Amino acid sequence: MSQQAPQKNLSAADIRARKGTAPLVCLTAYTTPVAQLADPHCDLVLVGDSVGMVLHGLPSTLDVTMEMMILHGRAATRGASRALVVVDMPFASYEESPAQAFRNAARLMAETGAGAVKLEGGRHMAETIRFLTDRGIPVMAHIGLTPQAVNAIGGYKVQGRGADADRIRADARAVEEAGAFAVVLEKVPAALADTITAEVDIPTVGIGASAGCDGQILVIDDMLGLFDAFKPKFVKRYAHLATDADRAIATYAKEVRARTFPAPEHIFADEGAAK
Repeated sequence: MSQQAPQKNLSAADIRARKGTAPLVCLTAYTTPVAQLADPHCDLVLVGDSVGMVLHGLPSTLDVTMEMMILHGRAATRGASRALVVVDMPFASYEESPAQAFRNAARLMAETGAGAVKLEGGRHMAETIRFLTDRGIPVMAHIGLTPQAVNAIGGYKVQGRGADADRIRADARAVEEAGAFAVVLEKVPAALADTITAEVDIPTVGIGASAGCDGQILVIDDMLGLFDAFKPKFVKRYAHLATDADRAIATYAKEVRARTFPAPEHIFADEGAAK
C-alpha cells in the first residue's frame, strides 16, 4: 500500500518560478494560530518586523530585536505547512557588513526553521545579498519605502516619484543581479511598479504599489482591522475585528458586572449524572 508523501513548504525557488504566472498571495503572521489561518491561502507568509508595532506596541520597527524575530519566527513556522515562511532581518542586524548579515541570517533560519530571510535596501545592500545567496541563504529584497530607514528618508512617504524613479529601478536591478529570489516594492507609484515588474526576472510583491505586480502582501492585522492605531492609505480592510472584539468584550464586562454571566449548569448536570 503506497503512502502519500508529506506535503512540503514552498521554497524560494518555487516562488521565483512563479514570475509572470498566477499572482503570489502573501500575508504577515507572527503566531501559530494566525499562520495556520493564512497557510492554506498564501504562497508566502512573512514574519515581519511590523510585529513590533502591531503586537508589542512599539512606535516603529527600529526597536525590534533578533530575539523577537526568532520567537515569532518559530511560532509562525509551526503553523505553516504549505507556504514559504520568510523572516525579516531586524534593524542593525545586517547593515554593518556581509559577515554580520550572514551570522544573523544563519541564526534566524537555524533557530526558526524558516525558508528565507528578507532585508531592506537596494544597490547599497547588493553586496550583502550576494554574500548571503552565495552561501545558501535565500534572500527576499525590499525597496521603495524601507521602514527601517524612515529617519533617513524623512517619513513614511511615497518613493520613486519623478526623477527619483531611476533610483528605484536601479535598486530593483541590483537586488535581482545580486541573487534575490523576489523583491518587495513598497509605496511606489503604480506606473513605476509596473515598469519594474516588466524589467526584472524575479517576482515583484507589491504593498501600496500596483495590482500589476507579481504578487501582493499586507500586514494581516491591518487587513483584518485588528490594528487600528493608524491605517495606511493603501490598506483595504477585509474585516473589522477590533470593532467586533471591543463589542464582545464590552458585552462580557456588562454581564459580569450585572451578575448575568451565564453559569455553565450543563457541566454540573453532567457531573451529577456521572455519579
